[in-house]
Amino acid sequence: MTPEISTKKVVHIIIQSRETSRAGEVRAFIDALNEDEKAHLVVLAWIGRGAFEPEDYADALATAFSEATIPTADYLMGMPHLSENLEAGLEALDIDVSNAEEDFYDR
Repeated sequence: MTPEISTKKVVHIIIQSRETSRAGEVRAFIDALNEDEKAHLVVLAWIGRGAFEPEDYADALATAFSEATIPTADYLMGMPHLSENLEAGLEALDIDVSNAEEDFYDR
């Protein structure tokens, strides 16, 4: 299964969440995502930290929707190593982020 959130958006969150001074920007960016994108973002983080395997993506997505009890930004911003988890999740799904990273830095 392929995440229904653009790689560019995930890379945006990865890069900005590495800088503690940008926490407000990251929170606002996540808050502006639609519900599907938020759920897929959570799944990427879960796969990246090993809570789910890539082949269990559909189950993880169902869990993300059914167990969402707090705002996604609050949940993710409270997650230790968010940027590393998201990056590892993308890698586990064989999603190449190099072009998206280049685009982010070229702005």
